[in-house]
Amino acid sequence: MKLHEYQSKQLFAKYGIPIPKGQVAATATEARQIAEELGGRVVIKSQVLVGGRGKAGGIRLAKSPKEAEEVATQILGMEIKGLPVRKVLVDEAASIQHEIYLGITNDRAARRPVVMASAAGGVEIEEVARTTPEKIIKIHIDPLLGLRDYQARDIALGIDLPRQHWKVFGEIARGLWKAYSENDATLAEINPLVITKEKQLVALDGKMLVDDNALFRHSDLAEMRDLDEEAVAETEARKYGLSFIKLDGQIGCMVNGAGLAMTTMDIVNLFGGEPANFLDIGGGASAEKVAAALRIILSDKNVKVILFNIFGGITRCDEVAKGILTALAEVKPNIPMVVRLVGTNAEAGRQMLAKARMITANTLTDAAQKAVAAAKA
Repeated sequence: MKLHEYQSKQLFAKYGIPIPKGQVAATATEARQIAEELGGRVVIKSQVLVGGRGKAGGIRLAKSPKEAEEVATQILGMEIKGLPVRKVLVDEAASIQHEIYLGITNDRAARRPVVMASAAGGVEIEEVARTTPEKIIKIHIDPLLGLRDYQARDIALGIDLPRQHWKVFGEIARGLWKAYSENDATLAEINPLVITKEKQLVALDGKMLVDDNALFRHSDLAEMRDLDEEAVAETEARKYGLSFIKLDGQIGCMVNGAGLAMTTMDIVNLFGGEPANFLDIGGGASAEKVAAALRIILSDKNVKVILFNIFGGITRCDEVAKGILTALAEVKPNIPMVVRLVGTNAEAGRQMLAKARMITANTLTDAAQKAVAAAKA
């Protein structure tokens, strides 16, 4: 789950990371009032969960409260990469002397978190990694020990940070690690972390990604989710406890088990098809849950055929069949459906679906080939 900049920075502040004075505004009038409180010269920043806000005109300087109101009016009426701007962050403008990148993420290859820093802050770190990777300092963190003082000093030395800033930089780096680890984040990033002309270190921008699987431990963070950023189908799927990701293909997939779902998608691709989604209904799925999953798949107008691949271990095949028939009665689709049921009560499930004139298959290979053929037809 992505957090907005203002949410990330508010969280950073709780861990002692210095951020600019600022508040969020939902109207241009509020933006003017905040600018007056901050002394007039402010930065108006669109709050949408996409990159490239500055290039799209979503981040602008205002030199007076009146100008802040005018700029906020323009930005609040924008769409950036298809997402409407509903809020703006009004921050006190900073006098920037130098920009630094500082971030922590998961290094799956090393199986531990990694802190990354670069003197080339203020630009996308992916671009720095592509063009000048030598400018990025990386240090892995033992999750049982956390970020150590000597590691923070090594990072400061590696990015040629003036020694007078090492102490504060170390506090910021350790604060970022605590924000990352205590909130089950997969990314905590400050870009840029600036040195101002007043010789202060300030986090001008912030970004955090939180592991969805850990949100049951963080109800306060779960409430921050921005539904504008995700597909309506994904929001609906979450209500029923379904793991769903929308893709761009024509073959809708309903599978029980994440590994089996990935395999199903791979085999569909192998035989020349394109999956329209990843959907794992999980173990022990009820008829109601299966019906909800089918409705979600059918809400995608690009879907030309649906492939069911159910291995009945915990999930009973007859329950899946009931869910399919329930959804068919409600939605009344007019597209082909290919079903492969194997496992507990598979025969009973197949008999129930035979009345609905669905295409059946005994193996996944057979099912994938039939689904691809039906989609092309």
